[in-house]
This record gives sequence, structure tokens and C-alpha cells, in this order.
Amino acid sequence: MNKDYLLLFGKHLKSLRETKKLTQDDIGINGVSRSMISLLETAATDVTITKLKIIAENLGVKIKDLFDFE
Repeated sequence: MNKDYLLLFGKHLKSLRETKKLTQDDIGINGVSRSMISLLETAATDVTITKLKIIAENLGVKIKDLFDFE
């Protein structure tokens, strides 16, 4: 696991969420818990493609937008 990349991803995920004025609870639904969102935002865990799809849908973005931070 590349911690630096996970940190960038987590920071970007949090930024997307806050820009849309959503809480971790708001996007931590449909198979992804609020605690998973917290772990991702703090780079404490990795994530599967299936969960990325759910997170993107809950944020109202495309999966590729989750990685638009480089």
C-alpha cells in the first residue's frame, strides 16, 4: 500500500465531500459505512473498486473524479 497516494486520495475525497456539503454519514450508505469513509479520508485503509463505485454514486460524481488529484 502506498501511504502517500492514500493520503492524497483521502484528502481529495474529503474535499469533494465538503464541497458538496455532505457529511461522512451522507456518503457512508448503500454498503459503505461512515467509519469506512473516515478510514479512507485518513488513509488508514485501502478500498475496493466496488466500494469506490458506491462512494462515487453517493457523492454524485464519476469514479474517475475520485482520482482527479494529481
